[in-house]
Amino acid sequence: MISYTCSVTGPAVIDVHNKADFIEDRCSYTLLSDSWVSGVQILASFRERRRTDVSFVDSVTLRVEDPGVDVLLKQDGRVLVDNVALVLNSSVQEVHGVQLSKDQTGVTAKVTLSGRSAAVFFDGDTAQIHMEGPAGSSLVGLCGNSSSFSSAKLSEDSSSSCESVYTEPADGTIDCPMMTERCNLLMEAPFSSCNTIVDPAPYITACNATLCKYPAVDGLGCQFLWAYARACSLSNVTLESWWSEAQCSRPEAVCQDQVCSDHEFCGEFGGNTGCLCRAVFASSYRESNTLGDPVFCTQNSASVSLVGCLLRDKNIDYSVLHLNDETCRGEMDQESGMVTFSFNSSNTCGAVITVNDSQVTYRNAIMAQNSSSEGITRKDQFYIDFSCIHVQPEMKTVAFRIKDSSVIQHITSGEWSYTVTMKSYTDADRTHVVDSNTDVMLNQKIWVELETEGLDADLIAVVTDSCWATAQESSNSTPRYDLIQNRCANAADQTVMVEGNGEGTSNYFSFTMFQFTGSSGDVYLHCKLNLCIKEGNSCVPDCSGGAKRRRRSVRPKHERGASALVSMAWIN
Repeated sequence: MISYTCSVTGPAVIDVHNKADFIEDRCSYTLLSDSWVSGVQILASFRERRRTDVSFVDSVTLRVEDPGVDVLLKQDGRVLVDNVALVLNSSVQEVHGVQLSKDQTGVTAKVTLSGRSAAVFFDGDTAQIHMEGPAGSSLVGLCGNSSSFSSAKLSEDSSSSCESVYTEPADGTIDCPMMTERCNLLMEAPFSSCNTIVDPAPYITACNATLCKYPAVDGLGCQFLWAYARACSLSNVTLESWWSEAQCSRPEAVCQDQVCSDHEFCGEFGGNTGCLCRAVFASSYRESNTLGDPVFCTQNSASVSLVGCLLRDKNIDYSVLHLNDETCRGEMDQESGMVTFSFNSSNTCGAVITVNDSQVTYRNAIMAQNSSSEGITRKDQFYIDFSCIHVQPEMKTVAFRIKDSSVIQHITSGEWSYTVTMKSYTDADRTHVVDSNTDVMLNQKIWVELETEGLDADLIAVVTDSCWATAQESSNSTPRYDLIQNRCANAADQTVMVEGNGEGTSNYFSFTMFQFTGSSGDVYLHCKLNLCIKEGNSCVPDCSGGAKRRRRSVRPKHERGASALVSMAWIN
């Protein structure tokens, strides 16, 4: 029986052969394949934190082939099984063959099969895998060979952009010699008592390479010391109370239960621990010197979203921010970490509205009430104004053109043979004919004349029985709108006037132009005419009785022949 230890801390992977290599991208890798414990792979994902060019181990996954589940150990101390969080404590709980427990120092997950075991400890910053099994067993993955990046990279668990490698200027505040001196503590007492059991060299290499590039914040100055001390403990060497001399706190996973969004990590700020922006995510905002996304404007509302971790980075408490109206405060989306301020037409939240000839502007501001009762403040003032500009609604002009300047129809009915001409005009004197080049506007008054030829005016009068409009060419189509009904103007449309109906061989009517809602805009006008024998009879309809009288109107018995139907079209 033999045991191995593999340590993954910061960007470094220290394999079982005490060789250190560094992950430079933000992808996922196999730490230990299922060649060790059949059916179980141990994977790790790497993400950046404060700098774009340094990656840290961000989560560890135990992929159990049967029943095909992932047991995910996150930086915040949560353990998710297929995205469902488990409730754990120091008592061992077995889930799909994985033994899980959790205390204030971190989470432990262990699998055992056929005389081999692999135990993973993860505190959110360092993952250590301790393996026990028969001698001569092969180890595949970064823990077996820390430089096998290409074969260990998991394409299915990595985004397409994870391989991008960034560069940043060196941090001038870092004292590299001082960091080297700190890393070399691993060769001094009490660590030296373990040096012959666990080689400190790869840990010192990892410590130097990281701390000479990345600031010693978020406990990083002690992280490599703790990783070495735990590796010693796994080899049965206990280092007593070394942390006080190294000015490190006692082992504690400070980010437990600090749930952050995908673009955040848990770190220290202003003496507190919380969610800070990952560098790649924040870079575009910092380059443009903004704290959030552009204003989102709609016809009756406006909103602006600020990035919660950027506010936190500037030590700004989003809960004290408000719009002009102090009761309108930001709402934090726990999943995205965005803080959104909004107002609408029902609640303007104190927005200042200005109107000129062409546009309407809604202006508001996000601010903090920082002043004390003495009228002073010891915090930076915060004020972001934003506005939405809307173009004033314009009157829509719809122009119609007549399809034909006139419609002529020859009609033979019994002994009568005549032609009917329908023409439209833009003036009451009917001198300006509407032709195919004339634009007719909505609500413009139009006069339509129905004139016959071939009839004896002393004997015959033409009666317009009805006129109606349709949106389609067919006179029987719907929708339909009546202009003349029962020889009289539609009482419901006060714009319709009928003149000379039944008085001679021609008559006309007028109305104001319209269009059907929801249609193409074309309007088809249809009129039905009857002939009336004038001798001894009145062919003029009685329309003086209003709507009731008109509805009672009937066709006179002295009207002769079939009705004539004439149609005319306007196109939009």
